Amino acid sequence: MTVPRLSAPRLAVGRAMTVVVKVGSSSLTTSAGGLDPARLDALVDALAARVAAGSQVVLVSSGAIAAGLSPLGLARRPRDLATQQAAASVGQQLLAHRYAASFARYRLTVGQVLLTSDDVVRRAHYRNAQRTFGKLLSFGVVPVVNENDTVATAEIKFGDNDRLAALVAHLVGAQALILLSDVDALYDGDPRLPGSSPVREVPDASVLAGIGITASGSDVGTGGMGSKLTSALTATGAGIPVLLASAAQAREALTVTGPGSAPDDDPGGPMVGTAFAPATRRTSARMFWLRHAATSAGSIGLDQGAVNAVVGRRKSLLPAGITHFFGDFESGDVVDLLAPTGEIVARGFVGHDAGELPGIIGRSLPELSPDLRHPVVHADDLVAVPQTNGVPGTSGPASPAAGRTRVGSTASSRIEGVQHVGR
Repeated sequence: MTVPRLSAPRLAVGRAMTVVVKVGSSSLTTSAGGLDPARLDALVDALAARVAAGSQVVLVSSGAIAAGLSPLGLARRPRDLATQQAAASVGQQLLAHRYAASFARYRLTVGQVLLTSDDVVRRAHYRNAQRTFGKLLSFGVVPVVNENDTVATAEIKFGDNDRLAALVAHLVGAQALILLSDVDALYDGDPRLPGSSPVREVPDASVLAGIGITASGSDVGTGGMGSKLTSALTATGAGIPVLLASAAQAREALTVTGPGSAPDDDPGGPMVGTAFAPATRRTSARMFWLRHAATSAGSIGLDQGAVNAVVGRRKSLLPAGITHFFGDFESGDVVDLLAPTGEIVARGFVGHDAGELPGIIGRSLPELSPDLRHPVVHADDLVAVPQTNGVPGTSGPASPAAGRTRVGSTASSRIEGVQHVGR
């Protein structure tokens, strides 16, 4: 029998030696909200098989809040943060215990890793998390990752574990990210409606133009297809192939690609779901962190010429192209660069203190004193933030300063009332 040739992204997912797998709450729970032992065991069966085949596996698992609903007598996911955190406190223990017991059937040890956005936003925390994951994997442990909902506030939440999974995939140097959902693929319309067809291959983001997606999740989760696309585009932008599939197809999604890949061979490998091709170049850890994880200390407004130079021609931001700024940042802090429309078009490490900008914005370098005669953001220290029409954005957390009152401008050199942001 002739077996269809696997696409390059599917081959890469099947051959990956380090794999991050994300599973959502709705794929682990019953309709009543409690953990479903059969579903959880089936997932662990597939993960253990991939480990037995020689891969390192990191599991990003939702489900703590959902697991805590039934013990607390709650009919559905609460809306207020305090009750969510109470449910997470109860549910996290249940979830960790069930995973430990299920993996123990295969003599595999699990390690619980609870993260908040702070752990990847702050560079020192990011590097510490890298070291921790590396050591766990070196011991043959399966890290089970979740957001630390018990202590996370609205300001430091990831929002959903799809984004967390993409960040963890880059953090651990994964060669593949597998997103397991309650939907078996990406569809070109609402999968519940007749006429919608699955999109099996996504070679680049242009394929997603015009695809109708839903941003909302289930009653027990926070993610929807929109968040999964954001996660996929974040990971592929960092050079990591992504497979989106149903949790019920976990074993097929985690199938290892065999040595043969010609049409008449059986290459094995994942035939299910939607495969997203990676970008040709893997983003450095520093630039990935800057684009997707860093919190900005302020924002700098650019005229259109500066936007064209910085984003279009990858040039440094010079004082002449700045129209205004906001924030009490210092040299070395992260700032957002804004287009005249207010959109964030780039992010970078600023080379000047906020107090220096009123005297230099709108001026050319030769006009400045020697100690100020350098770019505001050097080309080597900035990264463009993609703007994709009709597709969820792939940038990191927006600056709290973006869109607020202008503090410095060419019309005013005062910096009175500057708010300290993001430090």
